[in-house]
Amino acid sequence: MSMNSFGHLFRVTTWGESHGPALGATVDGCPPGVPLTAEMIQVWLDKRKPGQNKYTTQRREADEVRILSGVFEGVTTGTPIQLMIENTDQRSKDYGDIVEKFRPGHADITYWTKYGIRDYRGGGRSSARETAARVAAGGVAREAIKMLAPDLKITGFMVQMGEHKADNRDMDQIDQNPFWVPDAEAAKTWADYLDGLRKSGSSVGAMIEVIAQNAPAGLGAPVYAKLDTDLSAAMMSINAVKGVEIGAGMQAAMLTGEANADEISMGPDGPVYSSNHAGGILGGISTGQDIVVRFAVKPTSSILTTRKTITKSGENTEIITKGRHDPCVGIRAVPVGEAMMACVILDHMLLHRGQIGSNQGKIG
Repeated sequence: MSMNSFGHLFRVTTWGESHGPALGATVDGCPPGVPLTAEMIQVWLDKRKPGQNKYTTQRREADEVRILSGVFEGVTTGTPIQLMIENTDQRSKDYGDIVEKFRPGHADITYWTKYGIRDYRGGGRSSARETAARVAAGGVAREAIKMLAPDLKITGFMVQMGEHKADNRDMDQIDQNPFWVPDAEAAKTWADYLDGLRKSGSSVGAMIEVIAQNAPAGLGAPVYAKLDTDLSAAMMSINAVKGVEIGAGMQAAMLTGEANADEISMGPDGPVYSSNHAGGILGGISTGQDIVVRFAVKPTSSILTTRKTITKSGENTEIITKGRHDPCVGIRAVPVGEAMMACVILDHMLLHRGQIGSNQGKIG
């Protein structure tokens, strides 16, 4: 199985399976001299780890990261950084009933069709457990970004769960509830709603937004290395993601040219935009505004409702997926989206520095 890497200069390769002894990431291209410890990375892994409340899978994993290489005396050396996270709470017996059956909505059937082999214990590489390695790599990226652009801030949050939308944007609320939603009232509604779904053994989808504030203008390139292209690919690669949009996204199709245009005026410190329908990216290059990405996560496919399926031998049958699963996988997708944003932005900062150095076009 190839294609386990992403990025250009800042390149991440993830490895390991959901029910193997460990998983992790090899991070290549991180600049030397970046202060880095396991504790710095652990902060972000703790946001993602399972079993923190009743609204996520009850699999209990400490998700403790170890740095095996690429760091000396507390700073990066510029060589590959090897990150490892041990799996400590696998229950492979939960998957004994699906050895011969394909789970609807899962990658079981496509993996089998393509490779002729699949790891039925939690899905192997197709498991969302793989995203722990991405979050660890994102922790490295964040520390490098601090050195290159100290004011840049990446924030992810949920804006919708099923049909329930968040109406407010109180960013102080994001860390005050288990859903990472910037709306205290929405958090209460969502708690009751998801509790009912959880008890019934069902699941629901979600919409997540990730914003990069104070990102420099000039990141990206006009054709095949567009910043929004790489951000979209990064978010779409996250397990269960079925849609990605930048700025106004799909809503732009309903706007007129006048409404969509982000008018420009000159401010004391440079260009000022009247709006941000472009999501901080024009022609594949960042404008200096907030970079805004949203992605839709489908409902967790593992549910306790009986579903029709087939066996590997082609017989019709039914299946109930047992085990410990997230009733809304979108909750733990928030720190994953933040990590992917960090990796892509650092990658483009390094590309920009390598090709241009500093922005060439001066205004005013």
